[in-house]
Amino acid sequence: MKKQLAGLLTILAVLIFSFPVCAGIPLDSVKKCVNEVIDLLGNPKLKAESAKEIKKEKLRVLYKQMFDEIEFSKRTLTRNWNIFSPAQRTEFVNLFEQVLEKSYADKLLSYTNEKVEFYKEDMLSEKQAEIRSKIITSSKEVPIFYRVILKDGKWKVYDVVVENVSLVQNYRTQFNDILANGDPEKLLEILRKKVKAQ
Repeated sequence: MKKQLAGLLTILAVLIFSFPVCAGIPLDSVKKCVNEVIDLLGNPKLKAESAKEIKKEKLRVLYKQMFDEIEFSKRTLTRNWNIFSPAQRTEFVNLFEQVLEKSYADKLLSYTNEKVEFYKEDMLSEKQAEIRSKIITSSKEVPIFYRVILKDGKWKVYDVVVENVSLVQNYRTQFNDILANGDPEKLLEILRKKVKAQ
């Protein structure tokens, strides 16, 4: 299971920051913006080790544009969202964002020109869609589905599914286990330590 999760996270890293979300038809928006990230990762001016922090900062901007952080946090905590105070919710969103960013930034920087192909858009409702894509490597094809929501004229990610494993569901299981034996402060303290250690 740990081996499978490690592989999932490595693959997910290729696309976790993959698009600043643009207004318009969901699939076209995702496709356009993924190409922008791929261009950034392949930019010869940013290949040197000395440019690593510059590249990370640019990816950080894209990450901020990509996710609907509140929606992602709510769906991860589900009913537990209601037991957090407003101040705890704000801290959770900020810490969770940092955990995700720090977990995937280095993996993303190891991107080695895998091909990304988008092939289907499923409208789940007027304001929600699932965009289906796949990463094509030398040895296999890995399905990646983005679940996006329309807010304020922009399509933003609220979940990513890699090989049928949902990022939201994965973290939801972990957080539910912690909250089953503790309160919001316990989860926040764990996240604080993760952020500090990374």
